[in-house]
Amino acid sequence: MKEFIISEAKVETAVLVGLITQMQDERKTNEYLDELAFLAETAGAEVVKRFTQKLPTANSVTYVGKGKLEEIRQYIRTEEEEEREVGMVIFDDELSAKQIRNIEAELKVKILDRTSLILDIFAMRAQTANAKTQVELAQYKYMLPRLQRLWTHLERQGGGSGSGSGKGGSVGLRGPGETQLEMDRRIILNRMSLLKERLVEIDKQKATQRKNRGRMIRVALVGYTNVGKSTIMNLLSKSEVFAENKLFATLDTTVRKVIIDNLPFLLSDTVGFIRKLPTDLVDSFKSTLDEVREADLLVHVVDISHPGFEEQIEVVNKTLADIGGGGKPMILVFNKIDAYTYIEKASDDLTPRTKKNLTLEELMKTWMAKMEDNCLFISARERINMDELKNVVYQRVKELHVQKYPYNDFLYQTYEEEEE
Repeated sequence: MKEFIISEAKVETAVLVGLITQMQDERKTNEYLDELAFLAETAGAEVVKRFTQKLPTANSVTYVGKGKLEEIRQYIRTEEEEEREVGMVIFDDELSAKQIRNIEAELKVKILDRTSLILDIFAMRAQTANAKTQVELAQYKYMLPRLQRLWTHLERQGGGSGSGSGKGGSVGLRGPGETQLEMDRRIILNRMSLLKERLVEIDKQKATQRKNRGRMIRVALVGYTNVGKSTIMNLLSKSEVFAENKLFATLDTTVRKVIIDNLPFLLSDTVGFIRKLPTDLVDSFKSTLDEVREADLLVHVVDISHPGFEEQIEVVNKTLADIGGGGKPMILVFNKIDAYTYIEKASDDLTPRTKKNLTLEELMKTWMAKMEDNCLFISARERINMDELKNVVYQRVKELHVQKYPYNDFLYQTYEEEEE
């Protein structure tokens, strides 16, 4: 009879917590929480409530103030009484081991921060041995300083009234907590060194693969996560790279040979960047981003329908500079023009116009107009201006190809007829 019983899979519910600080105003905090909600949705959780608090800086003990923590606790208790259990509380910044321990003791639910959520998505998306090794290494790096929390039931047992050294406990009455922690620490450190060795081997293999690719220009698609890099990759290379409207749908670098007219070149699809990306994670993914470092031309894809696209451009440029990929020739491609929206101003509204009131045509005439050929507006899903993109990429790759491989002929020669 079991096969006839349909049981609904229970979706975990989540509460989001963010701070409004001197460095981060309310608009920016709401934007970050929107992104955090999207991350939670990608990981398979449903967001039911958001909490924000104005503080000069994050509280070093509980991240938020005592009153706000009590408010979150009351909300969780009320939901439990109405049989709507809250599965987890997600914080928008990275939490220290002490903060996690204190918040967990108070709220008595699962506590996650932005880093652990991103790591969880990475672990879910990793397909190749390379990606799995990198994710595992990043997870261990994150776990190492937070080990204490996992073994609270094995803390040293205090006891005995002996006059001892004052460090708690008489001889023979100390618990195994410290040894257990040390053992775990040693296992993790051994595992990390093993993973690092494995990554060095993978790096060698990747370097050999790149050497054997022949005399072709390398083009890399870079950009923020979920801007449409894989969709553009599929259209240009006619391949079947996994593309989905979720964050970090791509975690493995894919390289394809693309031929436009008489010119073959290599196009690689890379991992998207995100704000507040932990440094450990950037370090772990350096081998994946070797494609970016070794590329001759970068195609920077931007989601123009996102309200904070200019900040996303800054994040990508900063991350590129961090990994040593800055200063390369670049084409800026504004994708998703079909999804662009603006708020039309009423004729009697005398307030100054903001960025939200600009139409797409007006936006194109701002700082983007100065970039001339290095800036394109397309929609990969609706295939708008894709031919223009192909032409610009062809011209730029052709220039680079002639410079780098002057004696390497094209597939066939094109002779422009001279008019007499």
